[in-house]
Amino acid sequence: MSVMAQARAEREDLLELVERLTPEQWRTPSLCEGWTVRDVVAHVLSYDEPSLRELAVRFARGRFLVDRTNAIGLQDNAERTPAELVELLRAHLTPTGLTAGMGGTIALTDGLIHQQDIRRPLGETRTIPADRLFPALRTALFAPVLRGVLRVRDVRLVATDLDWAFGRGPEVHGTAEVLLMAIAGRKAVADELSGPGRSRVAQRLG
Repeated sequence: MSVMAQARAEREDLLELVERLTPEQWRTPSLCEGWTVRDVVAHVLSYDEPSLRELAVRFARGRFLVDRTNAIGLQDNAERTPAELVELLRAHLTPTGLTAGMGGTIALTDGLIHQQDIRRPLGETRTIPADRLFPALRTALFAPVLRGVLRVRDVRLVATDLDWAFGRGPEVHGTAEVLLMAIAGRKAVADELSGPGRSRVAQRLG
């Protein structure tokens, strides 16, 4: 399966989830500080529609800072209802625009992390296919936006459920999903890490 096909499959899984959310669940705080479930869904889709010119304007308005630019994208979608976001997701199951970059790797990694940002607070566990986790882990480590490799410097990450490891130093153990969320800076997974290098990574989260 190509990375783009994996990104589409990830969005199909997200669609299956959000289609059945209650109004209260849409308002639930996500793992992204200050963002609700609704905000995260809007963010996942906020780079699909704009043209290159519109994206350039958005980045300029955000002074080319990721957090500011993301906030502007969220503002641009502030009036969309959950039902409208569901239909927007349905129309963009195959990523377009900026998220389609790198053959869909951006959409896969961003979408996988953000889907867990939604699922974890809602108690909606799932088994993530390994073929999606491998490219997402690699991208999260080296994507300039995430700077994940800095959070896990001087340790060796070892997945407990996949044949995957990275780095040198005291070992940090966790499932591949937990390691991915730690690489992405999610403090909520700190207690799910173990090993002699755990404290080094835990203090860098959040």
